[in-house]
Amino acid sequence: MTSLLEVRHLAVDFVTGGETTQAVRGVSFALERREVLALVGESGSGKSVSALALVGLLPRNTVVRGEALLDGEDLFTMTPARREAVRGTRIGVIFQDPGSALDPVFSIGAQIEEMLIVHRPEMTRAQRRARVIELLEMVEIAEPRKRLSSYPHQLSGGQAQRVMIAIALACDPEILIADEPTTALDVTVQREVLDVLRRLRDRVGTAIIMITHDMGVVADIADRVVVLHDGLVEEAAGVQELFSAPTADYTRRLLAAVPRLGAPERDDPSGSTVVLDVDALSVVYGRGRHAVAAVDDVTLAVREGEIVALAGESGSGKSTIGRCALGLTPISAGTVRVCGVDLRAVSGRRAVAVKRQVGVVFQNSTAALDPRRTVGDAVAEPLRVHARLRGAALDTRVAELLDAVGLPAAWRRRYPHELSGGQRQRVAIARSIALRPRLLIADEPTSALDVSVQATVLELLRELQRELRFACLFISHDLAVVDELCDRIVVLQHGRVVEEGRRTQVLRAPRHPYTSALIASSPVPDPLVQAQRRTA
Repeated sequence: MTSLLEVRHLAVDFVTGGETTQAVRGVSFALERREVLALVGESGSGKSVSALALVGLLPRNTVVRGEALLDGEDLFTMTPARREAVRGTRIGVIFQDPGSALDPVFSIGAQIEEMLIVHRPEMTRAQRRARVIELLEMVEIAEPRKRLSSYPHQLSGGQAQRVMIAIALACDPEILIADEPTTALDVTVQREVLDVLRRLRDRVGTAIIMITHDMGVVADIADRVVVLHDGLVEEAAGVQELFSAPTADYTRRLLAAVPRLGAPERDDPSGSTVVLDVDALSVVYGRGRHAVAAVDDVTLAVREGEIVALAGESGSGKSTIGRCALGLTPISAGTVRVCGVDLRAVSGRRAVAVKRQVGVVFQNSTAALDPRRTVGDAVAEPLRVHARLRGAALDTRVAELLDAVGLPAAWRRRYPHELSGGQRQRVAIARSIALRPRLLIADEPTSALDVSVQATVLELLRELQRELRFACLFISHDLAVVDELCDRIVVLQHGRVVEEGRRTQVLRAPRHPYTSALIASSPVPDPLVQAQRRTA
């Protein structure tokens, strides 16, 4: 029996200004009917390029070679019209960000119906409406008839992704290409979306190509795995075999870098001095009946030498608390004290002096670094402004900081676009510790990084914190990362603290149902564990 899809010797080049970049170099794989095949790899591995080449969704400056046989018919030799028809009817695509993929000016019912108008012109209006409702039921959207007139901005992230799945399924495709479909979702919503995809495979028989960098997602849903690195296939195997006995060195390194729940207890490193003291903090946006409490009566403390995690899903208030500690968000009620000073009670030079004691590392290092300024300028800026360093003293301190984060001093002349994501984040960390702060606020500092890079950045933060003894407020939705790095955890839901305590106590013996739900929804990079969870 032939495979549903067979890709042979796929090569993809990007041609820009006379220069050619090889993104994919001779990749081959097969997709069977009713199978979930994961294409796995880090940024730049070629996984998304390989899949999107199949449906002609790459830029015009792309050269594609090889074969992609769909039931024996080569996708690459089809006419553009034939290929577009195949993309709508036989192959569906789900993108990572439904917010940008869905049109904000059309209702979700109209956007699903558009697929039927284009590819099923024989259907009547009544038939199309019935099919749209059926699709919304299939992806488990509550009250589908009422949701027909909803617009994308009225949906949660998980609901929007379900609508994207419904659009992709509109014409009963045999193959779904899912390009990082859960990366932007909270863990509980991610689990729901993966369950929807799994049930669709079981009920309808749809084959799925799952593109992801998350080995927990792979363990949860994949039947077979193709590991890509630098445009080449490093390894291809069944999911159980790959996780239990990987043969390629790269696969072993990739699996070893994945953070896992279960880190052992560590000695309490905290001192007695409270560096960040948050007391009955509330932050309210809007007024009257339109008022929304982003943070509601939160109290917490972070001591010298301690890393405290703020954990929770989107909208829990964790980043808002961090912004209050930085003096970037107005406080509606309560107090925030840094080094004993109430931020609302100081202004002018005193406020500047307090803020010098606080460093910050944001999630998006690309946005945090000025693309027009060199690495050296970025690191030197706080030293020039606050420490008044100049000349040789400034150069020496910048070199020391770059060395502290594992970057050569010569890189001070480079620009952000010349660095990888992990290297840019190291520059951001160097800048954040330039003034030897007593408090570091790290807002999802590793969530945009590949797992191997994430592991090195976490180790760097741990080493710097041990050496410099700063207090750290670590904001994250990833409990495995929190488990590896932090000493205590504060769990937030809807702006309120639902649980707090020592890391091992909260993660091994949670008291609140929400904490338990977060832990249960966090994917584990072990297919056997994931299977046991589903049947429990």
